[in-house]
Amino acid sequence: MRGIVERLDNEGMGVVRVGKRKIHVPFTAPGDVVEVRKWRKRKKALVATDFEVVEPSSMRTEPKCPYFGVCGGCLLQHIPYERQVEFKEEKLSTLLGMDVEVIPSSMIYGHRNRIDVVISTSGIGFRRRGTWWDAVDIKRCPVFGESSGRVLRSLREFIEDHGPSLYEIRKNEGFLRYIVIREGKFTGELMVNLVTLEGSLPEEFPGYFDYATSVYWSVNRTPSDVSYGEIERFWGEEFIRERLDDVTYLIHPNSFFQTNSHQAVNLVRKVAELVDGERALDLYSGVGTFGIYLAKRGFSVEGIEINPFAVEMANRNAELNGVDAVFRVGQDKDVEDLSEYDTVIVDPPRAGLHPKLVRKILKDRPESVVYVSCNPKTLRANLDELLDAYSVEAAVGLDMFPHTPHVETVVKLKLKV
Repeated sequence: MRGIVERLDNEGMGVVRVGKRKIHVPFTAPGDVVEVRKWRKRKKALVATDFEVVEPSSMRTEPKCPYFGVCGGCLLQHIPYERQVEFKEEKLSTLLGMDVEVIPSSMIYGHRNRIDVVISTSGIGFRRRGTWWDAVDIKRCPVFGESSGRVLRSLREFIEDHGPSLYEIRKNEGFLRYIVIREGKFTGELMVNLVTLEGSLPEEFPGYFDYATSVYWSVNRTPSDVSYGEIERFWGEEFIRERLDDVTYLIHPNSFFQTNSHQAVNLVRKVAELVDGERALDLYSGVGTFGIYLAKRGFSVEGIEINPFAVEMANRNAELNGVDAVFRVGQDKDVEDLSEYDTVIVDPPRAGLHPKLVRKILKDRPESVVYVSCNPKTLRANLDELLDAYSVEAAVGLDMFPHTPHVETVVKLKLKV
């Protein structure tokens, strides 16, 4: 069945109409003529699994990554970057019902500060797109940068010298499971975290990564296929550091940090620009990314976060930067009187704000709300309720994730008079 790609859907796949069918085809561009041989139903959509681009669109550009088209990490490297940004602007504007400009990332390769690499019998790399049981063997990751190649070469040398068993994905067995690489893009500091099943690690292991700032060994004692575990031991520094403008953050293997440091600078600047008054509440505060940046600029900041370890890291970051910001453990739906704060900052997970928190915002009516979202669909759903009492004063997108369909959004809500 042959057809022309009309547009990209919200997930970045090309849409082809063949008869009455609408088929979504990955790695295609508007204007491509494609031959679709097989497809499967995913949720409510038909997604092509066997297809060929028989006449490429003039829009296409050459991907820089040799693994593009099979690796599950990037979907849009074949689309020129300026068109990727336009796609994200159209996506946000349609979903949110307003014009939204997207700030491009200053770097579109070498921008990621973290990658989680599976160590498996089928390859050392990333999941093959469309599978959970297969991995694409890679030598380096261009979206992370040059140090990924060095770390993966060292890992392969260690495996060749010591012969540990590799992860068997289908059976969920094997000693070596993941290697997570993190880098401070503005400090140059490098962290390597090896995640294994329970067992013994040769004492020579850290010597293979003697160029890294910090080397960790974590153990995942659960059957879950995840790239983190309990810390068994570390060598070198306990943390690496990242710096956004004049603020330094400590990075631990088990803490979350925005994955594009170059764009994270624009994100914290934008949030600081939109915060009103003197007192700010940082909900979903994590390691204090927004709260500490604001405190450095003279705001009185309190942060609330459900993860106790993240709260510990946030308070350490506050101490490191010499700012007056207090972070405590708590749930989003259990916060006290929001009217005590001039601005409430929310940065929820993909599921969006808890309904109780939405009701509490509408009841307490803080003067300003700055909503940071990684999921425009749940942002739209929350706005539908919040706009009963608030109006949108500003909305902007930030491309934190070049070559993917994902986009970060910041919306400032102001209480209606």
